[in-house]
Amino acid sequence: MTEYFKIGKLVTVVGLTGELLLKHTLGKKTSLKGLQAIFIEDKKDSFLPWFIESTKIKSEEETYIKLEGIDTREAAAKLTQKEVWLPEIDFKKFAAKTSPVSLLGYSIINEGNPVGEILEIVEQPHQLLCRLDIKGKEVLIPLSENTLRKIDHRKKQVLVTLPDGLLEIYL
Repeated sequence: MTEYFKIGKLVTVVGLTGELLLKHTLGKKTSLKGLQAIFIEDKKDSFLPWFIESTKIKSEEETYIKLEGIDTREAAAKLTQKEVWLPEIDFKKFAAKTSPVSLLGYSIINEGNPVGEILEIVEQPHQLLCRLDIKGKEVLIPLSENTLRKIDHRKKQVLVTLPDGLLEIYL
């Protein structure tokens, strides 16, 4: 099964021809050149492809995107506030190595003990929260200067020292 990573959200309609503004967390300016489709979650774990007609950079975190078959402001409005996902292979091409979102799929290791795989990154003003699923329960692990020890990109691991009792709160 293909793994999908959330990269952002379609935030608003631009103009009258169905163009949308994608606010992304890829960590660098990108026109998504070469990307053929984005995916929108239709139902839980069911992703529908939307083929890209054209794209244009707006800013560091925003890209204008025109999708095939979306030619009016009204049609585009139905897609606003939808989260945008990319398959793992495309995600790796477009995410900056230094971007927090590039940690998706990495394992959290607490003082030598594996905790779980990072499923989502939630950016907060003073820290990142990594969402994991442990024994069917959602767990949020903070990454800050107090907890983060090292990121090993080769092994795809995030080494942390968590406060005593943090994991027990969730489990």
